Amino acid sequence: MNVLVILGHQHPGSFCHAIAETAVQTLQAAGHEVTFHDLYAESFDPILPHDQIPKDAPVDPVVQRHCDEVRFADGYVIVHPNWWAQPPAILKGWIDRVFRQGVAYEFGPGGKIIEHLAGKRALVFTTSNTPRDVELAVFGDPLENLWKTCIFGFCGVRDFRRRNFESIVLSTLEQRRQWLEEVRQITREHFAPR
Repeated sequence: MNVLVILGHQHPGSFCHAIAETAVQTLQAAGHEVTFHDLYAESFDPILPHDQIPKDAPVDPVVQRHCDEVRFADGYVIVHPNWWAQPPAILKGWIDRVFRQGVAYEFGPGGKIIEHLAGKRALVFTTSNTPRDVELAVFGDPLENLWKTCIFGFCGVRDFRRRNFESIVLSTLEQRRQWLEEVRQITREHFAPR
């Protein structure tokens, strides 16, 4: 499979970076072709200019390359921290600019959604500092809905899984090692031949 891995965390020593590196290594060891982008390291521009919103509008070459990678990937791995129940702005801007109409979806006759990513797989790893029971009781799980329904589901991806690791600030080194082993297992299983 051709798998696109996107990382949205600004600190190279973060646990999100360790998750992304583990996922990439696991995918490569399984024989998958991997395209990896660290959005911060690459200084991806998240600002969507108004004139690039229309479906057939020309986009800059970097965005076009990302669009082509989304279009031709068989699966996606997204890694990011939970910031205010959302991805960091750079990752949200990547979605705005790259999961564009004509690439990930489009509107057909009568406004019917045409899902261009149908049949593909998506795996999202997130991190947070709020203990899970507190987060669910106070906020619910907005990131699950965002990725599963509003983004991937809207574009046709039904084979979806998300795993959140928490609380990062309270975790031990041994716990993080176990979590990375879980990343390996989940990644192997999610992208295993079917």
